[in-house]
Amino acid sequence: MRTEAYPYEQLITTLHQCMTACNRCYDACLEEDDLTMMRYCIRVDRECSDMCSLFEQALTRNTPFIKELANACMEICYACAEECKKHDHDHCQACADACMKCVEECKKVLN
Repeated sequence: MRTEAYPYEQLITTLHQCMTACNRCYDACLEEDDLTMMRYCIRVDRECSDMCSLFEQALTRNTPFIKELANACMEICYACAEECKKHDHDHCQACADACMKCVEECKKVLN
């Protein structure tokens, strides 16, 4: 049985929090009055959520593609954060914050 801390524990936690924030934002965006204005936000929320979920799962099975996935995840999370920052909704701002935390954790893997 392993007793040492898993090296990517913080990243896994951050990925899960980002995925959750993106799903909440996605769901809340669907309830907004102007869906046309929210269309791209909804799209990047879904892409980001899916990427974070994939990367989280891959890390738990010790993927050999950590750097490649970290780079892709970082780019997608950054795009999602930038889009969400454009909207004043609380769910968008919370999502942007979660995405930027994920970007920072992914950067640590790449350094």
